[in-house]
Amino acid sequence: MTALVEQVTAVQAAGLAPRPPPGRYAPPRRGIDPDASKKWWQRMLPVVLSHKRIVFTGLACSLATLLLQLAIPRLTRLAIDNALAPALAQRSGIDLPGASEAQPLTRYIWILAAVAVIRFGIGFVYRYNLQRTSFNIEYDLRNLIYEKFSVLSFGYFDRMQSGQLISRANSDIRSVQMFLSFAPTVVISMITFVCAFGLMASVHLPLAIVAVICLPGVYITGTRMRQKMFPVSWIVSSRQADVATIVEENITGTRVVKSFAAEESQINLLSKAAERLRWAGKLQVDIRARYSPFLQNLPRIGLALVLLYGGKLVIDGEVTLGTIIEFNAYVVLLQMPFMMLGFLMMMGQRAAASASRIFEIIDEAPEIVDRPGATDLLHPDGDVLFDDVTFRYGTGPAVLDHFTLHMNPGETVALVGRTGTGKSTAARLIPRFYDVTEGSVRIDGIDVRDLTLESLRAHIGLVLDEPFLFSETIRANIAYGKPDATDEEILDVARAAGVSEFVDKLPDGYDTAVGERGYTLSGGQRQRIAIARTLLVNPRILILDDATSAIDVQVEHEIHGALTTLMQGRTTLIIAHRLSTISLAQRVCLLENGLITADGSHAELMATVPAYSEVLARAEEEWQEAHAPKPDPQAELPPRARAMRRMASAKAEGGPGGMPGMPGLPGAGGGA
Repeated sequence: MTALVEQVTAVQAAGLAPRPPPGRYAPPRRGIDPDASKKWWQRMLPVVLSHKRIVFTGLACSLATLLLQLAIPRLTRLAIDNALAPALAQRSGIDLPGASEAQPLTRYIWILAAVAVIRFGIGFVYRYNLQRTSFNIEYDLRNLIYEKFSVLSFGYFDRMQSGQLISRANSDIRSVQMFLSFAPTVVISMITFVCAFGLMASVHLPLAIVAVICLPGVYITGTRMRQKMFPVSWIVSSRQADVATIVEENITGTRVVKSFAAEESQINLLSKAAERLRWAGKLQVDIRARYSPFLQNLPRIGLALVLLYGGKLVIDGEVTLGTIIEFNAYVVLLQMPFMMLGFLMMMGQRAAASASRIFEIIDEAPEIVDRPGATDLLHPDGDVLFDDVTFRYGTGPAVLDHFTLHMNPGETVALVGRTGTGKSTAARLIPRFYDVTEGSVRIDGIDVRDLTLESLRAHIGLVLDEPFLFSETIRANIAYGKPDATDEEILDVARAAGVSEFVDKLPDGYDTAVGERGYTLSGGQRQRIAIARTLLVNPRILILDDATSAIDVQVEHEIHGALTTLMQGRTTLIIAHRLSTISLAQRVCLLENGLITADGSHAELMATVPAYSEVLARAEEEWQEAHAPKPDPQAELPPRARAMRRMASAKAEGGPGGMPGMPGLPGAGGGA
């Protein structure tokens, strides 16, 4: 299992994710609109509007800032026409048509300075609120996705790659967040465009039309760019997730990679995935390179036309010099939203592709949910019944076929069978990690599907063959299922599980951090911590799923006492292959072809069921093979091949020189 699936297993096996201290987590106020027929931004709108106070404050300040920006060209024109031009005309003795007495220039300077100060203050509020909104949205989306992860069924994680899910929870959310940060600014800029065109038209309509005559071409170019960019953006996001999957699997599975000396093959695998990503990225860059120059330079043609046509109007005396200055400033101002349009469209397509990938997770319906009217399991006796159960994964063959097993309260039953016969599957049906295809699983006579998941899993403890520990302290790992446990409770279960035997020798004791997945500890130490973690939540029903298969005989003997303590007074199902673990059970059931074929004590089955002894013998052989020391590959080589291998190693390690032309030859001198 991948790290993500193992973490979800640990969370769900504990019943509920541990609740953080009050005030540490504020759940999102609103979720994604469930209507999948709406556009992606419409579905995202409830999340955005849940922060409407700062959103609208930021937008209002943004609009005010840009409107003040519009006032600057008009004030500049008035300063030129009413102050500078008359003053220059009087000084040079030129009679300008319609010129009036020169007004003080300082008045316009002070007005422009006041506008700048006001824009500074409002701009600060606008940018602060808009950026705050974008990060609030990012925060909400991350929590919505993680909440979804916590309720999705195991079947979903069986189908999906963890790298894909991690990519969607990180880079895809960031793409949406970046778009939502820039989009309001561009929308406000479009409003500014309308206002600026109105101001220009009020001065001289033909010149205003000339100023914007090239902008429809910008829209057409942007539309074509958007059509080509969307599918490519989807491919880029998907291939980024492929790369993330390979990296994640190689990091979490680094021990497997190194044990098989598969570093080179994995590097080649990553190289191929990176090459596919580079191809998609180059295609995206190619599209941008083709269309972005048009988007950026078409507005500048409008500026040239304004100078051409406006200059003629000034010469003819139809407009003033200040008007041309004003129009030039407006054209430059109008260029910004259209120059940003290409960038926004690119981000918009990336955000649309990312949002659709996020919605695939949000829209996924959990397969395992509480039935309407489900009741809480309060104080179970621990009577467990598999009543004529048939189960299959998806549309595959039946793993369990009319499987029936009854476990009395407080009884310990070992389920034995060959690999792949469905033992672990049967164990996963009790806490409803999966639902039966036919039949039912009952606790105290109640179908588990009629019980709430929270109450059901709160009374079931699960210890796996490879326990998952979080990158926390030993204390936090033991208290995972019960975060409010007292130190005394933690110490009691630690002593009962044998954890204190090795923790007391550590410098930081229970505050020792175990590292990622607990690999700084031995297998037996991790297993004992997992037993203590389960013991702390005091489950009525206990499942030991090959809990000692991954450890050696000595360690197994050490934790048997902890297992015996853990099983006292509980209904226990042991998934086992080895005789030492089966000895903990009062009753043994042999599982073959999806159903129970033998039921009795270990001695009875050994004496009367040949298939049972064959299963145990084969399981012991497999365990011995898996734990046998790895043979030296060089020992199997012929003597000459071994000598050549040693010479090659000596040469590679810079060993002593040999005879000329024969470096590394044993016994050869290296002198001249």
